[in-house]
Amino acid sequence: MKLIKTEDAVGTVLCHDITQIIKGVTKDAVFRKGHVVTEEDVPVLLSVGKEWLYVWEKEEGMLHENDAAEILCAMCRGEHMERSEAKEGKIELTAACDGLLKVNNEALKAVNGFGQMMIATRHGNFGVKAGDKLAGTRIIPLVIEEEKMEGARKAAMDITGGRPILSLLPFVHKKVGIVTTGNEVYTGRIKDTFTPVILEKLSEFDAEVIGHITLNDDDKRVTAAILELIEKGADVVVCTGGMSVDPDDRTPLAIKNTGSRIVSYGAPVLPGAMFLLSYYEKGREGKAPVAVMGLPGCVMYAKRTIFDLVLPRVMADDPVTAEDLAALGQGGLCLSCPVCTFPNCGFGKGM
Repeated sequence: MKLIKTEDAVGTVLCHDITQIIKGVTKDAVFRKGHVVTEEDVPVLLSVGKEWLYVWEKEEGMLHENDAAEILCAMCRGEHMERSEAKEGKIELTAACDGLLKVNNEALKAVNGFGQMMIATRHGNFGVKAGDKLAGTRIIPLVIEEEKMEGARKAAMDITGGRPILSLLPFVHKKVGIVTTGNEVYTGRIKDTFTPVILEKLSEFDAEVIGHITLNDDDKRVTAAILELIEKGADVVVCTGGMSVDPDDRTPLAIKNTGSRIVSYGAPVLPGAMFLLSYYEKGREGKAPVAVMGLPGCVMYAKRTIFDLVLPRVMADDPVTAEDLAALGQGGLCLSCPVCTFPNCGFGKGM
């Protein structure tokens, strides 16, 4: 940093904000730190009483905040993301399409642990819309060591295998089959109020319902129905009813008998503990496996449940593991707020 006359400052970079104060009118920065002074700026600077300026003096091995911000942006930005221009060491990323945001938490913590730089993101594994803000990156000081930035970049890339810290998986078109089970629904003793809920949730995505089969609690018939829907081209099969441990609740058995790989029967989420997730992989070479889900009754009456946490990942072809489900325990308790603000709340968001 050095002090020079304002008339000689053209092309240099300001080290501090320049504030203009007009009583009763304004008190704001006319130029921010990091601004590159132009010929047109000189009269303005003189008009606010700045005849001398502190400017950045280029040093070997040091980066200006905006140059360093470009490095942070490159670490973070995956496909389907738009970026802002670098300003005061800050760059923001936004979604270029609807999709599922993924965040490499370990790489994120590694970069933020270096100090003098930061990356703040929204929670990963949640759906976003085109135009939604995804992340903000910033360099804290005006200048930063080039070596430090390279160290942060290397640490992040070592963790991610050279991939960006953030990725956005576009939602894809899915053909969906629905199997409704339950003697009381099958015989018409009660109205099916579960299927309309499923249809409403599917309407948030590019989903096409290709079949809906209603059956009694006969596990062999349910197994056959699931396989029939898969044969017809279903990419997702949703089964409702029969998910508890009562003797006549046979849906978990029916799903297992399709040959689907069971990821988990049960999840540390309330509402939604009796949720079952499986993948049918037979004959799916070159295509994503069919996600076969068994939904507990709470999905029918609770505003948000485990289904809302898993469905976006299924619709983006993002495989869900047993470890992923286990990690939902922290943040997996819905507080059933009088006014639901999901996903702008803590439900489904652990550390």
